[in-house]
Amino acid sequence: MSTNVHRLPNRDTALKALYDEIGAKNMFPFWATSADVQNDEIKQLMATSRAVPYLWRCAEDIEPILNRAVELVTMDDSERRSLVLVNPGLAPKRATVSTMYTAYRLNDADEIMPPHKHSPSAVRFGLKGKGNFTGVDGENIVFGPGDLVLTPNDTWHNHGTVGGEQALNLSVLDFPLVETLNAVHFDHHYAEEVNGVMVPMKQQSERFPSDYSQRIYGYGGLMPRFASKEKRGAGFSSPMFVYRWDMMRELLDRHKDWDGDAHEALMVEYIDPTTGQPVFKTITFFVQMLRPGERTLPLRQTANLLVAPFEGKGHSIVDGKRFDWNAHDTLAVPGGMWCEHVNGSDTDPVFLFVASDEPTQKKLDLYRKWGKTKDDNIVRLV
Repeated sequence: MSTNVHRLPNRDTALKALYDEIGAKNMFPFWATSADVQNDEIKQLMATSRAVPYLWRCAEDIEPILNRAVELVTMDDSERRSLVLVNPGLAPKRATVSTMYTAYRLNDADEIMPPHKHSPSAVRFGLKGKGNFTGVDGENIVFGPGDLVLTPNDTWHNHGTVGGEQALNLSVLDFPLVETLNAVHFDHHYAEEVNGVMVPMKQQSERFPSDYSQRIYGYGGLMPRFASKEKRGAGFSSPMFVYRWDMMRELLDRHKDWDGDAHEALMVEYIDPTTGQPVFKTITFFVQMLRPGERTLPLRQTANLLVAPFEGKGHSIVDGKRFDWNAHDTLAVPGGMWCEHVNGSDTDPVFLFVASDEPTQKKLDLYRKWGKTKDDNIVRLV
């Protein structure tokens, strides 16, 4: 029977009609009939939108736009003034890599937005200004450059500034991942119980001292048993909501003379101090230190990365293309691409803030990692 099909005199015409009918009925033919791209269904199946390596420049492109937005967009117009970085390979989808997006937020002096919560997990990383503000589940956190603040899944929080000056921070969210799973939800109707009645509120009442996270959870290996046993937020993340830069910097400085890892230099992961696991179930965060003149060996992993230089300048080579970056830029490193980082200074270290979807991939048994040796041989690392 199949032999006769291949001998049909108008086979090409019939195939085209078949493909047209399949497409009109919102289906896809998964078989390969030729090496021609038009009819090679494997090539078509693999030709979906994919993230590309890309660099966004903070000082040259992002800050000038945000400064104009401060003049044009007030808190009466919108509760947010953020720029989401959209990967050219994924546009118009709001995604910087396939599972995460980065957004830069500039708040004018003493702006405080109302509380909200959402299913995507998010962090804020301070870039400029000492008065960045985030209230998380009743803990009012003021943070500066290099401080990391969690706003976990389904946890009430609000953002803004205090102290009478503008402040800039960047956010990383797993929004594209949650969106793909059709699990995005937001809630902007915050209320608290007052005399037995739920009353709408514009700001959360302070239930914890402002240094609660640091005081209770900020000593590695030491966990106070007298701390509150109630879950923080929705209970899905690290209960430590702020990680201070001075402790991270001190730890890395203390180890600056260690050999480190040839493919990752010196990396420190932010973790849940009660479990030793990543701060979120879906995404994790690191600070990577490159000593003066240091260059990492090429590394390839299935995890998608967002790399934001915090101090110093240098360049990265991703998928064979060079990207020269400065402090506060953001570099998208899609999973599956070879990447290496280079510190461009012979005197000063570089610090990179890194976000990764590694936890999700590990839970699904999809995470893999390879490295190249100095002899350009490829070795399996994970």
